[in-house]
Amino acid sequence: MMSRDGFEFGGETIAAGTRRTVDLPVSVLSDHTPVTMSAHVIHGRRTGPVMFVSSGIHGDEVIGVEILRRVLRLPAMSGLRGTLVAVPIVNTFGFLNHSRYLPDRRDLNRCFPGSASGSLAARLANLFLTEVVSRCEFGIDLHSAAIHRTNLPQIRVAPGNPRTMELAGVFGAPVILTSSIREGSLRGAARDRDVDMLLYEAGEGLRFDEVAVRAGVAGILRVMHHLGMLPAKGVTKLKAAPLFCTSSKWLRAPAGGLIRTFRAEGDVVCAGETLAAVSDPFGEQEAIMKAPADGIIVGRTVLPVVNEGDAIFHLATVRSADAAEAAIENLTAQLEQEQLFDEDEII
Repeated sequence: MMSRDGFEFGGETIAAGTRRTVDLPVSVLSDHTPVTMSAHVIHGRRTGPVMFVSSGIHGDEVIGVEILRRVLRLPAMSGLRGTLVAVPIVNTFGFLNHSRYLPDRRDLNRCFPGSASGSLAARLANLFLTEVVSRCEFGIDLHSAAIHRTNLPQIRVAPGNPRTMELAGVFGAPVILTSSIREGSLRGAARDRDVDMLLYEAGEGLRFDEVAVRAGVAGILRVMHHLGMLPAKGVTKLKAAPLFCTSSKWLRAPAGGLIRTFRAEGDVVCAGETLAAVSDPFGEQEAIMKAPADGIIVGRTVLPVVNEGDAIFHLATVRSADAAEAAIENLTAQLEQEQLFDEDEII
């Protein structure tokens, strides 16, 4: 059998059947400290798709870093078909500063496709797009909610793409939410280069959530198996279909004060149901928040102090509250019972 060609990446050649971490130069800090974007490349012995998995585009979203760490440790990666490019921390600047943004206060996920001669954000976006995304056929980008919010594990896809919709179902997060592509986002830049990708949202900024991490790992493995990159061994089968939602909206605080929430992420609610109460510090006034329609809470604030107009609940609409509740119960039970690792492996 002829040997497979090596994978050229970042000026290095990764031989078939090997793996290597490659540092892509990004910038130099004002104190002369070099900054790189590190990618771990696993180049399988046998041919197959080239896929990227990324996290840390927002520096305070750390759940994806843990998801990728666990994926890269799995023994199954030694039998990989094709090539996996894993970038745990795209926005090194934000990660080091525990910040969503870059030092120039730009949101990296609004700066694609970027420019090799533009701002720091534009240069980083351009580097990631040209060196990683454009080299791949498919990708998964891992996110969590912003700081002081949390998200139910969910996959977001743009409407009108049958392939990403199929792979979203394979991933198996409790909810698939269609959302339009924002200008300057990685999803938009990838689409313009004919690279299909999924966006995974789960958990809270600057926090770990074990269920969200396990759901992410399991989903990535299911997708890789579906694409023919991994064997079935060690890949958990999906026991219930994800809940598909076509629209969502943020419910906002009707007043400022202290909020008491009565429902949480993953709860299916009916129109008119009480979700929370906002009270002033003296208990003299209280505003009640009610669900405007049947839906499932896919995100919420975790901060008890709110101002009028603050986003409190992210409600995705459902056709049938009863059917949605049954589906979520089955999917949540699977996430909680899923044993992907022995205790000694979760380190």
